[in-house]
Amino acid sequence: MAASPRSLSATFRHYLLNPLALGYLAVVAAVLVWVAVDGLFVEHQDASFAGVWTFFVTAPTSLLFVTIPGPLAWIGVVFGAVVQAVALGAAYQWFANRSQHGAGTSNA
Repeated sequence: MAASPRSLSATFRHYLLNPLALGYLAVVAAVLVWVAVDGLFVEHQDASFAGVWTFFVTAPTSLLFVTIPGPLAWIGVVFGAVVQAVALGAAYQWFANRSQHGAGTSNA
């Protein structure tokens, strides 16, 4: 098997800079802003569960970090968002390349 001529950072950039991955990261950023606003500016009679949504939108990867005590658990949200965005970007590229290469062929 031949090694890919593309570097790891170029491959990473290739998978992150497409509409699907960037859209997912925008949704994650919007949820993070909502959680920050809810935590800082909204008064609650009891505890707010808004912070749980950041783990939901970056699941399943971020759920591996839930058991880490303290603020280090939030590293899982960042890691999960990046891993999920790369996975979505890879799927997007695969479907885009598949439709481009398969447009002129017929399986009939």
